[in-house]
Amino acid sequence: MLKKYLVLLSLILIISCSKKHLPQTFDADKSETPVVKKRMISTGPWPKTLSVNDRVASKAVDSRLYFDLDGKRYWKNYKDGKYYLFNKSMYNNPAFKPH
Repeated sequence: MLKKYLVLLSLILIISCSKKHLPQTFDADKSETPVVKKRMISTGPWPKTLSVNDRVASKAVDSRLYFDLDGKRYWKNYKDGKYYLFNKSMYNNPAFKPH
């Protein structure tokens, strides 16, 4: 009796977990060429530089100061004291590293 329940339970488990295949429908009105959406880089209304008091800025692990505004990060330039919108050239620029 117990064997019958185990066999029944295992069959139900196998059937319920099997991969179900749904056939794709073809719409004749749509074109067959795929549409590639280009990712547009938005410059947005964010300013390129900010003047921020250092007390409201946050400190990174490498002791650089940064300020977040509307999801954009500004890093402090230690030569002129302004905060600049992040770009890749800041990594190697010594003006953005504390002395």
